[in-house]
Amino acid sequence: MKRLKQIIVLVFVIFFIACKSDEHNAAASTGNINEIAVVISDVLWNGEVGDTIRKRLAAPVDGLTMEEPIFTLNQFNHKVFTGSLSKGRNIVLVEKGTTNNFTYRHNATCTPQNVFTITGKSVDDLLHLIEMHADEVIMKIRDTEITEYQDRHKKTGLLGQSLFTPFGIKASVPKTYTLAMRNEDFLWLKKDIPSGNTSLVIYKVPYEVVEKDKTLINNLIKMRDSVGNMYIHGQEPGTYMKTEEAYSPYIFMTSFRDKRAFETRGNWEMENDFMDGPFLNYAIRDDKHQCYLIIEGFIYSPSSPKRDLLVELEAIIKSVRFI
Repeated sequence: MKRLKQIIVLVFVIFFIACKSDEHNAAASTGNINEIAVVISDVLWNGEVGDTIRKRLAAPVDGLTMEEPIFTLNQFNHKVFTGSLSKGRNIVLVEKGTTNNFTYRHNATCTPQNVFTITGKSVDDLLHLIEMHADEVIMKIRDTEITEYQDRHKKTGLLGQSLFTPFGIKASVPKTYTLAMRNEDFLWLKKDIPSGNTSLVIYKVPYEVVEKDKTLINNLIKMRDSVGNMYIHGQEPGTYMKTEEAYSPYIFMTSFRDKRAFETRGNWEMENDFMDGPFLNYAIRDDKHQCYLIIEGFIYSPSSPKRDLLVELEAIIKSVRFI
């Protein structure tokens, strides 16, 4: 019996090492961030099925004043989808068949990779399956793209953790960010890009700043505007960042590292100036330190696409770990 147990353990170890080796040696997937290869016949793509796919997978990003799709969709016919195209990171295959089915394969031919297959006996069946599983597809692809950004950041190098320890956190922020402002209660990191810049700010506020009178959206706007007035100014006197009044922010209750949090997406503008752009704000209840930790990313990139920049900031924010 003892000998049998040893053999079983040995087989398990060999199997585990082999799986890890296969995963390590798997070819790297290809494709731009937030792109999906949709493998579907031209007839289906140009009809109701294609319309439904575009409605769900290319819906507008929340919080952007200039409409951009959550994913860029590239359509391919089954006959041409071979070779390097099959190494894409995100693939959705849609076809008519003899059964109604939805399947998901992870790292099917390379890594990381998501492959979703939707098969329906009729157009109505395909429409039903797309509607039923669209949220799952979106969630898995979004998580993959966040992780992809985080992996790319690690490869290019990260800022030292001493910047973040005063806030009780660790964060994976690329070295491309530089220090714009720092004091005991506030940190502002900034990265120049060809079309402008992206920023990350971190600070803490007492519970009542967010929770007072349970008017969350008003409290969060007042908090942002107060911090902008205090720290984030334009080049001219009397200019400061505030929440744009013309666009009502989106607010969601969520969880962040098992902590209650509020996610806010909206647009900022510079008072007495013409600068503006989107922002993504997380207010995370930190019971250990009896406060809310605020982490926000915002973008200044006039006349340029902002979706991917916003997802990159989200990836940085979601790299945060509490210590």
